[in-house]
Amino acid sequence: MRFLLRPGWIALTLAVVAFAFACAYLLAPWQFHRSVERDGTNAALERAVATAPVPRSELVAPGAEPADDVAWRQVTVAGTYRPQGEVLVRLRTIEGSPGTEVMTPLVTTTGEAVLVDRGYVRSSDAGGLPPIAPAPAGTVSLTGYQRLDEGAPSRPAVVADGHRQVYAADAPAVAAVGGVPTSPGYVQLLPGQPGVLTAVPLPPPDPNPSYSYAWQWLIFGLMAIGAWIYFARLEWRRAHGLEPHRERDHQDPRDAADGTPWDARPSRGTEEKLADRYGRR
Repeated sequence: MRFLLRPGWIALTLAVVAFAFACAYLLAPWQFHRSVERDGTNAALERAVATAPVPRSELVAPGAEPADDVAWRQVTVAGTYRPQGEVLVRLRTIEGSPGTEVMTPLVTTTGEAVLVDRGYVRSSDAGGLPPIAPAPAGTVSLTGYQRLDEGAPSRPAVVADGHRQVYAADAPAVAAVGGVPTSPGYVQLLPGQPGVLTAVPLPPPDPNPSYSYAWQWLIFGLMAIGAWIYFARLEWRRAHGLEPHRERDHQDPRDAADGTPWDARPSRGTEEKLADRYGRR
């Protein structure tokens, strides 16, 4: 097995070990984790359709961050819109097409400020945003899906088409730009609600291929190890003369009677090798 100490084999062995380690301890666990997340999202969407709306205060304490298990639950809130804090969320993809979501704060009858996603608008033919209908005045009762914050956007807010705009549906980011502090999370309105534009639809169920991807990475790692074992065994057999000669497709008339090819290089003795190196006498 001394051939394993050759530079080429050392490099190959290290590459196989690194790849198998990455498959078993990085790539496969990553896909298993994504599979759990996607299953959780699908379960939350199923609950959103099957569960009747409840007051938001029963699921989320005032000022508290919504828990993961209340995401997509249908909730009700009552209060008054604060249009002065309205901010748009740009560069959204809704049903496969670009759109802009409209986020407006609402002060509930209990005094808590909650961010409301009033839906989305599409860009006009001229490329800018169309006129956005204002939120109604007075006290309104709303039903929508409880959403979690997406996290702080990586890009700064902008002012475009006469509107303040951010790059993520995130209550702290919207409050920083709009000037109206709200509780974490936001409520995404259902169709037909007061102030709704075009309601953002529920996303379709995720087919979740991550579980099969995880097993594929594990199999790839095993295949790499198996290929290394195969080629190492092949090299060992060649080094010990155990690998059979390659058979010819047909017998050449010039071949020897024992099957030795006529053009096979005859083995040379020690004297001939020394003569080739140091010259003949």
